[in-house]
Amino acid sequence: MRLVRFCERDGASAPPRLGVVHREVKGERLLPLDALGLKGPSGDAIARADLAALLAADPDLARTASAVGRATASRSAMIERRLTRTLAPLRPGKIVGVGLNYRDHVAEQKLELPERPVLFAKFANAVVGDGEPVVRHRHTEALDFEAELAVVIGRTASGVREADASTCVAGYSAADDVSARDLQGVTAALPPGGRGDGQWLRAKGSDTFCPLGPAFVTADEVADPAALAVRSWRTVVGPGGEPRVVPMQDGTTRDMIFGVEWLIAFVSEVITLDPGDVILTGTPAGVGVFRDPPVFLRPGDVATVEVGGIGRLSNPIVDADGSAPEGSPAARVLAGLHRNAPR
Repeated sequence: MRLVRFCERDGASAPPRLGVVHREVKGERLLPLDALGLKGPSGDAIARADLAALLAADPDLARTASAVGRATASRSAMIERRLTRTLAPLRPGKIVGVGLNYRDHVAEQKLELPERPVLFAKFANAVVGDGEPVVRHRHTEALDFEAELAVVIGRTASGVREADASTCVAGYSAADDVSARDLQGVTAALPPGGRGDGQWLRAKGSDTFCPLGPAFVTADEVADPAALAVRSWRTVVGPGGEPRVVPMQDGTTRDMIFGVEWLIAFVSEVITLDPGDVILTGTPAGVGVFRDPPVFLRPGDVATVEVGGIGRLSNPIVDADGSAPEGSPAARVLAGLHRNAPR
């Protein structure tokens, strides 16, 4: 199944809902899960937009899939996707980031392959959905971004063996690990004599620094998570004022040093992973800070990441006050977002 969290464009302060995507000749339609009457362990109805609660109640989503199968015969509850706005698929309890997990990304930094990955954290404050703005706050001039495969945990994982770790995977999403490279302390992002503060939490955990989505795709829909394309692009203002798309990353999860199961086992040795938690599995080569010269996002740009079979995320970059230069790619996205906002 492919699930999205959405709100209806024409609803007055429409609350978020979870829906299953159905592809049809005339476009996509959504079957809202709250129309299925799913119940949690206590017998209460599952929150209408809480994927983590759904996973806690139905870890392998078997009951959900069965209910969806029965309901698709009736089309009365379905909503045309063009009438909705997509939100981030969930608000994770924990987001565990993984650094130095692609061979080509390690090579572009001229480093030795690590014996174990670097782990860092983001929090739910960083999560935004497809089309929502990423804020380049006033404390950075070196905003960078990274395309990543996001693993969503479905069962509580504590001390899980690598051989058993796949049973803890509910599904996958695409993620953008946005980073303030100067706060991170990367030399290429600093002015002469600059030091940054070396705080990965500040550098990667700032508000809006974790676009996630556009969908949650169940594990059974992904034949091989080690064979997925991982790409990114920047859309900038071209010479004639029109948008220009600049390729950044073009990699594959085959290049990961530590696979999904290994990462779950490694993290769960000391950190219990709960349903709805997310692991960001690292990024391939091509990020801006390690280019010559370095390339950073600016207000007005649009950052796009894509994971094959999962989906594509595009987010406008705005300044600290939420603005983007008039006529820029980001301003055009924001204009469409505001036109289509629920009212």
